[in-house]
Amino acid sequence: MINMLEPSIKLMKGKADSRYTLAILAAKRARDIIEGKPKLIDIEIEKPVSIAVHEIAEDLITYTRD
Repeated sequence: MINMLEPSIKLMKGKADSRYTLAILAAKRARDIIEGKPKLIDIEIEKPVSIAVHEIAEDLITYTRD
């Protein structure tokens, strides 16, 4: 079976306090991209969730816990 998630979850683990937080962060950013906000990374990928994950991996998207 081929791992479809790139970057890996191991790399992403330090970007948020849980996998759930990562999923929510990526989903919210993907919605922003779908609504027309510009990509923050120059990448050939067209899928909004994949773009969002790469932006998170590059520390272009972060969050704070209130």
